[in-house]
Amino acid sequence: MIAKVIVDVPTSQTDRLFDYEIPKEWENVIQPGIRVVVPFGPRKIQGFVIDLEQESPLEKIKPIEDVLDVVPVLTKELLQLGEWLSEQTLSFKLSAYQLMIPAAMRTKVKKEIVLRSDSNQLPASLQKFFQSGDKTLWSDVLIEKQNLKIVQELVKDGVLEVRYQVEEKGKKKTERYIKLVDSSVQLEKLPARAQKQKEIITFLKEIAEPISVQALLKRLETTRQVVTTLVKKGYIQEFAQEVYRDPLAGVHYERTMPLSLTAQQQEVITPILNSLESKEHDTFLLHGVTGSGKTEVYLQSIDKALQMGREAIVLVPEISLTPQMVQRFKGRFGSKVAVLHSGLSMGEKYDEWRKILRKEVEVVVGARSAIFAPFTNVGIIIIDEEHETSYKQEENPKYHARDVAIFRGGYHQCPVILGSATPSLESYARAKKQVYQLLPLTTRVNQRSMPAVEVVDMREELRNGNRSMFSFSLLEMLKDRIDKGEQSVLFLNRRGYSTFVMCRDCGYVATCEHCDISLTYHRTQHSLKCHYCGHEEKMPNTCESCGSDHIRFFGSGTQKVEEELTRVLPTAKVIRMDIDTTRRKGSHERLLSAFGRGEANILLGTQMIAKGLDFPKITLVGVLAADSMLHIPDFRSAERTFQLMEQVSGRAGRHELEGKVIIQSYTPDHYSIELVKSHDYEQFFQMEMAQRKIGLYPPYVFMVLINISHPELTKVITVSEKIAAFLKRELQESTIVLGPVASPLARIKDRYRYQCMIKYRNEPRLLETLREVQQHFIRDINQGQLQVSIDMHPYMFT
Repeated sequence: MIAKVIVDVPTSQTDRLFDYEIPKEWENVIQPGIRVVVPFGPRKIQGFVIDLEQESPLEKIKPIEDVLDVVPVLTKELLQLGEWLSEQTLSFKLSAYQLMIPAAMRTKVKKEIVLRSDSNQLPASLQKFFQSGDKTLWSDVLIEKQNLKIVQELVKDGVLEVRYQVEEKGKKKTERYIKLVDSSVQLEKLPARAQKQKEIITFLKEIAEPISVQALLKRLETTRQVVTTLVKKGYIQEFAQEVYRDPLAGVHYERTMPLSLTAQQQEVITPILNSLESKEHDTFLLHGVTGSGKTEVYLQSIDKALQMGREAIVLVPEISLTPQMVQRFKGRFGSKVAVLHSGLSMGEKYDEWRKILRKEVEVVVGARSAIFAPFTNVGIIIIDEEHETSYKQEENPKYHARDVAIFRGGYHQCPVILGSATPSLESYARAKKQVYQLLPLTTRVNQRSMPAVEVVDMREELRNGNRSMFSFSLLEMLKDRIDKGEQSVLFLNRRGYSTFVMCRDCGYVATCEHCDISLTYHRTQHSLKCHYCGHEEKMPNTCESCGSDHIRFFGSGTQKVEEELTRVLPTAKVIRMDIDTTRRKGSHERLLSAFGRGEANILLGTQMIAKGLDFPKITLVGVLAADSMLHIPDFRSAERTFQLMEQVSGRAGRHELEGKVIIQSYTPDHYSIELVKSHDYEQFFQMEMAQRKIGLYPPYVFMVLINISHPELTKVITVSEKIAAFLKRELQESTIVLGPVASPLARIKDRYRYQCMIKYRNEPRLLETLREVQQHFIRDINQGQLQVSIDMHPYMFT
């Protein structure tokens, strides 16, 4: 039998199936989706078995060395999905398959030098490494570089051998457990004074099952010594048992019951339930205003799928949304829920993933990568806040979770629900064309009104002498809410203290020496940081260019706003949520729980607080610098501004108390800000579509972005021009090829960057032509420092 294997070497030459012989004793063990260790040149590496065949056209093939899995880690469906994904994103098959397994299962290789004869045959410089055994680590021996030549000679002579040990990073967690050896043991046999020992045996008889040593010691308030004595006497047996790392250990979730649906909710859930019952694949766009009860529709649809014996995948965009979402799903479905997101440790992710593989759970809630959960009977897939850009992966493979969800929905013949208060223009246009089925939820639950929105013109504030970052009305409202004991949310889409540092005398701006971008000032370390390459330097006291000490901060970040708040509202308690305050594990949940308990009056944050939050006391939302995203050179900037404003305003007045929103802007007349006042998504859609039609942007065309980068500017320009000329020659006349031009960020990490863009409606030869571009520069990419990155549906244009 022959196994067709994709090996763990991500290069274009190895992006194909290699034949390996299956040893006789493993013929019934190895199956598609299992990981194996195979010889590849001088190395031993991991690979995925993709297919099995009776024989190979090759004369001489090597056998498989080792098997890493007992059951396939990739299902038949995930193997097909990986193939499709690598074609659609022009990435390596290996990269697609590695997306689908936890990082803990990606192997590392340990290189060992093994002694094959007497150590007396070794020179003195090597003998010290073999004092404690017949093998040693390659890395230890090669600390002294001259040893390489000696080792090489001894390997030739057969005295030494180099072996590759493949290890998994993920370690299974074990705990010490104990159980009775014989349940009929008589307590009289124990000494009269051994009360604690008798207590343990009596307890173990009662529970009649193994218990962890830790739990027993705590329960009976006894010591480790007593347990050890009983083990030595042979009354109880101690052993290691595997346990799951539970990211939600110690958290109690209130059980919740299904709520009665409103007439509108009932109307939108009916076609979803019909699709479930008839086992038909449909994509639904659930367009529900903030607070309209989308989550209850999700929960009841999932409940139906579980009753049918099927499984559910729920995606949420931000890690900060996950705690509240998990709370709702755990409250309804209890231990049937697994959680997958980047805030978990490697071990926790590994354990949650194994629960899914072993069918111990039926619902997975998580961020983008949870779409690859190894379920085999998916009944429903839900993507909440479907417009979010975090569903698009920016590293290879550059996939969009929505496309993967639709592929899996088609495979399992199940409904896919895309939910949002502000759907992406592409999704809404597809719903209008009936490619997706539109399900509108136009009113809030219990007929609560949408919050009143006031747009403040900051130019007027300046004319009236207000140089503060808070308008007069926002400040008044904040004071009023503090007095009433209500809560406010302040939203600013920038972290750090200020956006850049500039000299007022000569205009010099502190920029990163590795990237073409200004440095951001961070108050806590009194330092300047580059948010692209991580470069950091001390804040200068004088201008580097002219020596002036008039060096000042411009723009404002979350740290600066927090400082200003404590100055103008000394009684206010503020919780700041941005990437700097939420780096530590569990910090999102900790900060949000503190806010939920009323420990702060104001929650200040970046876009992680703009959506999903649902607290009854929030009655005021303030948006500072609403136009910060509006003037970015990106055709989606107006759409993103409207979505953010609408989402963040939806945090106010979701319960009994009325909500108010204040948006501060220097361009208050722009339609993306103006239409938030009336919460009119339909009107915004019409206006934005008109703009897209004029500029020929999606959804009227499809786009491809090709990024070329290299440390030498001339090399980048030459390659870019060659690629653009080739594309113009090969593609249809109706297809538009733009560029090459310098990228908006022309240099990052000392690499110059150029880009070409393709706009097309129907281009049958597109994938083939782009593969040719990749193949043509493959030698330069492998040998030199050239990088050519192709993004089939770009979301980032920097």
